[in-house]
Amino acid sequence: MSEGIRGEVLPAVPAGRSTYPGAVSGPLSGHSHSHHTGTAAQAHRGRLTVVLGITVAILMLEVAGAAVAHSLALLADAGHMAADAAGISLSLLAVIWSSRPATKERTFGYHRAEILAAVVNAVLLLGIGLFVLVEAVRRLQSPGESRPGLMAAIGLVAVLGNALSLRLLHSGRDGSLNVRGAYLEVLSDLLGAAGVLVAAGVIAATGWQRADAIASLLIALLIVPRTVRLLRQAVDVLLEATPEGIDLDDVRRHICETPGVLSCHDLHAWTITSGNPVLSAHVVVSDAIWSGGGAPALLDRLGECLSGHFDLDHSTFQLEQSTHADHEPALHA
Repeated sequence: MSEGIRGEVLPAVPAGRSTYPGAVSGPLSGHSHSHHTGTAAQAHRGRLTVVLGITVAILMLEVAGAAVAHSLALLADAGHMAADAAGISLSLLAVIWSSRPATKERTFGYHRAEILAAVVNAVLLLGIGLFVLVEAVRRLQSPGESRPGLMAAIGLVAVLGNALSLRLLHSGRDGSLNVRGAYLEVLSDLLGAAGVLVAAGVIAATGWQRADAIASLLIALLIVPRTVRLLRQAVDVLLEATPEGIDLDDVRRHICETPGVLSCHDLHAWTITSGNPVLSAHVVVSDAIWSGGGAPALLDRLGECLSGHFDLDHSTFQLEQSTHADHEPALHA
C-alpha cells in the first residue's frame, strides 16, 4: 500500500499496469504512473565496456605513434581519446550506480548519476578541445618534422577501431545522454583519425608540414560544438527544464479536454534521467466526478492520454474541487 495525498491510502500498483485502476480511495487525491525497470544506458552497458577497451587500445597506440612520428595530429587525437576513455569510464560507473534501488533518502534512486557523468564528459571534452586549439596555433607558427608513413598507418587503425565503436553505440544514441555523449565522442574521434590520414597524405605528397597542425585544428573544431550541445542538454536535466519535445501548453490542453476536468494548474514536467520524463499537475474536476465515484476512471484516462500523446509514463495528479483554489498558494498557477 502507498500513501496518497492527505493521508489517504492508495492500493499498490499491480504488476504490469501503467496506471492505478482504483487510484483514489476517496475524492481528494490520485496518482497515475508506471515504473521504469532501468535507464536507457543500462541496456548498452556491455557495448560501452567494449568501446572503452577499443578506445584505450587506440589511445596507447596513438601516444606511442605521436612520439615516434612527431605528429601533433596524432597527439591531439590521443588526448581526445584519453578524454573519451575517462568519460566512458564515468558513464559505466554511472550506469552501475543508477541501477541501485531507490531508498527512503533517495526516492528516485541514483538515476541522476548518469547526467552528472554526462556533464563531466562534456567538461573534459571542452578542456581537451581548447588545449588542441592552442597547440595547433603554436604549431602553425613553428611546424615540426612529422613522419607521414607512420601517421597514416596509425590513423588507419584508429579509423577502423572508431568505426567499430560507432557501430556498437549507434542503436543507443537517441535513448540516453550518456550513450549519446559516448557516440559523439567516438564520431569526433573517427573524423579526427580521418584528418590524421589526410594530413599524412598531404605531407607525403607535398612535404608541407603545417598540414599536421591544420588537421589538429580541425579535430578541435569538431570537438567543441557537439560538446557544448551535450553540456546544455545535461544542464537542462539538472535544472529540471521541461523535456525536449514536450509543449506544456499542449499537455495542459489535453488534460483540460478530458471529460470531467474543469481546469489544470501547477503543471510541471522534468526529466529524472535520459528516457525518464515525469509530470505532476493539480487537476480541478467537476462535482459529478468529485462526488460520483468517477475519479479512478478519470485518472486512467489522464494517464493513458499523456502516455499515448507525450510518452509521459510517470504522471502524478492531485484532484481538486473548484472551491479548493482558495487554499492554493499564489505560485501554483
